[in-house]
Order: sequence, then C-alpha cells, then structure tokens
Amino acid sequence: MEIQFVNPQVLLLLLLIPVVVVWYLRKHKSQSADIRFAHSFYIQNVRKSFRLRMMHLPFLLRIGALILVIFAIARPQSAFREVTTESEGIDIVIAVDISGSMLAEDFAPNRMHAAKETALEFISMRPTDRIGITLFSGESFTLSPPTTDHASLAGLLEAVSTGMVEDGTAIGDGIATAINRLRNSQAVSRVIILLTDGINNAGVIDPRTSAEMARLLGIRIYTIGVGSEGLVPFPVETPFGIRREMVEMPIDDELLNSIAEETGGKYFWAGTMDKLRQIYREIDTMERTRTEITELEVRHDEFFPLLLLALALLILEFLLRNTWLKSNP
Repeated sequence: MEIQFVNPQVLLLLLLIPVVVVWYLRKHKSQSADIRFAHSFYIQNVRKSFRLRMMHLPFLLRIGALILVIFAIARPQSAFREVTTESEGIDIVIAVDISGSMLAEDFAPNRMHAAKETALEFISMRPTDRIGITLFSGESFTLSPPTTDHASLAGLLEAVSTGMVEDGTAIGDGIATAINRLRNSQAVSRVIILLTDGINNAGVIDPRTSAEMARLLGIRIYTIGVGSEGLVPFPVETPFGIRREMVEMPIDDELLNSIAEETGGKYFWAGTMDKLRQIYREIDTMERTRTEITELEVRHDEFFPLLLLALALLILEFLLRNTWLKSNP
C-alpha cells in the first residue's frame, strides 16, 4: 500500500504553521501581566500549578486540528496494486548424445564438455519452464524428468560423461525416451532438443518412427548436429598412453533434417562453440513463453478520518478553553 495526494500543492500551507506559532508566542508575551514584588524571597519556592503548565494546550490542539485539515484538503488516497500474471508454460526435454565420439576435440576441450556447457546456459535462460534431460548412446535413459528445479538439474548435468551406458548412437531410442517424458505433459507447448554428433547405428526404434510419434503427440523436435567438417582430433588409448588421431566423424544431416521437418521443428548444424551457443539462443527466441500481466490499481480516499480527528481536537480545545483552562479577562 502507498499513500498519494490528489492535491499535493495544498501541503504548502503547512509552511504557515511556524508563522502562526511565532505570532501566538509574541501575542502571549505582550498580554502577560507583570506583578512586582519587593523581594523575590516570597516567590522563589512557588512552583507552577499543573493547570498553569497546560495553559498553551488549547492552542496546540488548534494547531494540530489545522494541520489535519490541511492534510485532508490535500486529499490523501491509499493505492492498492494487484498484479495478475498468466503464462503459457513450455515443457522442454534436452536429449544429449553421450557416445564415445563426443570426446572429439574439435571443441575445447571436447564435444561433450561443449554440449553440457551450452545446455546449462540454455537452462539458465528459461527460469519459468520445466526442463528435463535424457541421455543416449547405445541405450537411452532419463537423467531428470521436466522440472523447475534447475539448480538440481544443473548439478546432475555437470556429472554426465561418456561411457555411462553401452556405446553407440541410438537416436531413435533417445527421441522415444524424451517423448515418454512429455506425452502426459499438460503444457501448452512441448519441445525436444536433440543434440548428436553421429549416425544412428544402435537402438531398437527407428528415428523416423520416433519422429512420427512426436508429430502425432504435438511435440516439436529441434535437432542439432555437432562437429566440424572433415578430419577432427580424437583421443585414442594406446599401450603408450593417450594420443590424438585425426579421424572423420560424419553427421547424418538428412536424417536430422527430416526429423525436425516431420515435427515442425528445425535442424541446425554447429561446427563451432560459438555457433552452438547461437543455435540455443535462436531456439530460445522461437520457443518463448507468452506472459500476460494485468495490473489493477484501487484507490481509497483517506481524508475523512483526518477530518474526524481534527473535529475531535477542536471540540476538546473548546471544552478546555471554556471550562478547566478558562482565563479571566
């Protein structure tokens, strides 16, 4: 609640209060009677009575009433604001490829680290959405169902690494697992972001079948192919330690594009870390929650209690001035 004045310029009348006080003090001093005593011995121990000490009370009550009237004329109002927010939620599942090929070092330090870092950045951009994580290589599993507890989600994603399940690239199974986490969602929009760097070579569900399932359920899929063109450095374990070999790791662009088109999504190719970040920002722009904010302001006049209090002070001042504190001319 906040207090506002309809006529704030009236408050300038408060500047007259000191003038009235000075006028009163001078008038009171000029009207005081002097009584001469031969010796101060007779009055030095005489103390002022309580009634005498209260002689200025009527004036103070009148000043208080005047101040209250000025505030009342300024017309104070209390303002109450009521804000109603309505948003269309989006449930998102990020399906991340954790196959061995994600250790390729064309991204610093490797594709796996780049995939996790950019996914975490994307999650931080969507504070109001429920986001889940599924992982796939030769098999697929759910790391976290869609949740708004993004702090816990980030902690789980940080611990992800390759080799958690059998190696391979089961794109169809990865999509199917993500669909399973979204099929009962009541969100207005449901989205899968699929990130992979390889060709479907494992799993039991064909990727195109999974895409058709997603389309029938109204789930959009954005596919991201990660990896540089041509030969890329890849760590290979040998009896003499880890050494880097230049290998080619093709991406099935045609498959990923058809999955996206089937579901009304879009296919992206990320050859660099900057490009991958740009892709997530573009998806973030395309999949925004619609928020409607209705603000209602209710005002109530608050001058009436001030007038009642001012009237009470004036009545009390009148009674005191004509009874207990009445002065004889």
